Parts: sequence; structure tokens; C-alpha cells
Amino acid sequence: MNALDRRIAVIDDDLRVLESLVNLLASFGYKAESYQSAEQFLASGALSQTSCIVTDVEMRKMSGLGLLQHLKNNNVTVPVIIITGKPSAQSEEFYLESGAVGFFRKPVDGDALVELISAVGV
Repeated sequence: MNALDRRIAVIDDDLRVLESLVNLLASFGYKAESYQSAEQFLASGALSQTSCIVTDVEMRKMSGLGLLQHLKNNNVTVPVIIITGKPSAQSEEFYLESGAVGFFRKPVDGDALVELISAVGV
């Protein structure tokens, strides 16, 4: 299976970040799909075809951490990468212990993000 067969859901309520990450992933040959909220992603029906999720922590309703917990509670094993632009009391270790496969602060290091996505088998 090549990268085009693998869908990556990018979830962020900041449209500039969303567009930037989708374009970055597309430039590496991935099929990246954008969502402005966790709720929009879950309602889209795309979860079953998603190979990886890149999600912001701080969003208006369901947070990235809330999405991660929702997936865990429903035994969904899609790798989740957490990103944030806001300093937080939560550390990278906290998100990894919560089940995320990676954590990045904004601005996201594109090469490191793509390397991690590749490393988790996407």
C-alpha cells in the first residue's frame, strides 16, 4: 500500500495550521483530509478509513485529548499525534501515557512529523 492509500485526518480549529499541515502531508504523497473539529471528524464517517490522526489539543468543544480518550473507550487503535500551540501544564510524557504516539508544539516540525507518521506504519 502506498502513501496515497493511507488517509491522515488533520483536526485543528486554526484554519492556517490546518491548511499548512494538509499541504505538507500532501507534498509527501499522503491523502490528508482536514476537519475543523473532533466532532466534525467523528460525524464524517471517515474514521474507518483513517490510518492516522493529527489533532490539536485545544479546540472549542471536544479537545484532542477528549478525542484520544473517545477512541480509546471505543477500542479504536488509529495512531493519534497531538499538536499544540499553547503552553500547558500537560507534558509530552502525559500525552504519550494517555495513548498518543507523538506530541509536537506548533509550529510543527514538518520533517519530524512525516518521519513519525512513517515510523508508525502509515
